[in-house]
Amino acid sequence: MAGAARRRDGHVTQERMLEEAMAAIAEDGLASLTMSALAERLGTSGGHILYYFGSKDRLLLAALRWSEAALADERRALLARRTTAERKLDDFLRLYLPRGPRDPRWTLWIELWARTPGNPELREAQRQLDADWQRDLESLLAAGAERGRFAPLDATARASELLALLDGLSTRVVLGQDSAPDPRPPLDAARAAAALLVPRA
Repeated sequence: MAGAARRRDGHVTQERMLEEAMAAIAEDGLASLTMSALAERLGTSGGHILYYFGSKDRLLLAALRWSEAALADERRALLARRTTAERKLDDFLRLYLPRGPRDPRWTLWIELWARTPGNPELREAQRQLDADWQRDLESLLAAGAERGRFAPLDATARASELLALLDGLSTRVVLGQDSAPDPRPPLDAARAAAALLVPRA
C-alpha cells in the first residue's frame, strides 16, 4: 500500500488521502481532523488536499462515498451468494452496523447528517447512499419471501422500517450510549428487530 501512496511526481493520491482521513477519524475522532493535521500525517501540504477536495465538507463526503463504495461491493457479493435468505439477512445486519464506538464510517454519517439541512450536495449524496442500501435490502427481503423463507411482506416498507431501526441502534453505538436499557450486543438487538419485522415463513 505504501508504494501506491504517491504518484511519481511525489504527490499523495486521492485514495491515500481518503484512507488516511478514515484512519485519523478512527484513531482521534472527527473533531481533530483538520486539513493541516491530515496533511501532516500524509507528508504533504494542506493546499494539495484542498486542490482535490476544496473544503473539509467535500473531503468528508468523498471519504464517506469511498467507504460506502467498498460496502456496496460487499453487498453485491452478499446478495449473489448461494445461501439462505436468513443467512443473507444476518450478514446484511453485520455489514450495516458499526464495528464499535470509533467506527469512522458511522462517525462520518452522524457528522454529515447534522450538516445536511443546509447543504444540498450533502443532502443529495445522503439520499443516493440511503437509496442503495434500501434497494439491496428490498431485493433480499423480496427474494426471501418469494422463496418461502420469509412470511409474505411488503419489502419496501419492511426494508425502510428495519433500516430506520438500524440507524438508531448504530447511532447509539457510535455515541457510546452504554447506559441503554437494552443490555444486548448491537447485533443481537438488530437480529431481534429483524425477527419481528421479517418473520420466517
